[in-house]
Amino acid sequence: MSELKELEKKEAAFAFGKKERKLLTDPLNDNNPITVQVLGICSALAVTTLLDKALVMSIAVVFVCAFANLIISVLRNSIPKSVRMIVQLVAIAFLVTVVELILKAINYPIYVELSVFIGLIITNCIIMGRLEAFAMANGPWKSFLDGIGNGIGYGIILIIVAAIRELFGKGTLLGYTILGDWYTPNGLMVLFPSAMFVIGILIWIHRSWNRNLIDVS
Repeated sequence: MSELKELEKKEAAFAFGKKERKLLTDPLNDNNPITVQVLGICSALAVTTLLDKALVMSIAVVFVCAFANLIISVLRNSIPKSVRMIVQLVAIAFLVTVVELILKAINYPIYVELSVFIGLIITNCIIMGRLEAFAMANGPWKSFLDGIGNGIGYGIILIIVAAIRELFGKGTLLGYTILGDWYTPNGLMVLFPSAMFVIGILIWIHRSWNRNLIDVS
């Protein structure tokens, strides 16, 4: 009987029901890190000049956010409250180092362009916020899903902003000419201020489309 109960607990711990699906889908819409929580704006300004850089950054953030949540959730009952933020930073720094080494080995040119910004993932407020608000209070499975959801929610906005900026700023996407010779690239779109305008417009569109977000500050 005890073995059966133990098995049921393990199955429940890795269940994928309505609550678990919400952890993945909520950050894509109702609780998006950028357009709703208005977090992670700094990296959205810096790495969205080209779509390939935004894709790499998005994958890196999903990986770090998911596994940092997992690690901190597993250790949460053993971490003294007085040093919890230091432990969180160490976990993130370890994962960021793994990302840097992998990226350096796979695609060195992109690593050179993103090395500074990849390092700044350590202080990304989205990741730190999820560790403090969710991973410290929930089990490993739910924390892992929450990390994936928030990472993807962040990455989607990054990719949209980068696609718009590269398309209208250079007339290309992933280096391939899209708009042709008839289009004169708009140099303003590759400057950092343009990202703020694009993000602002996305926030406006998102809140106009989702009426539940009208009163969200």
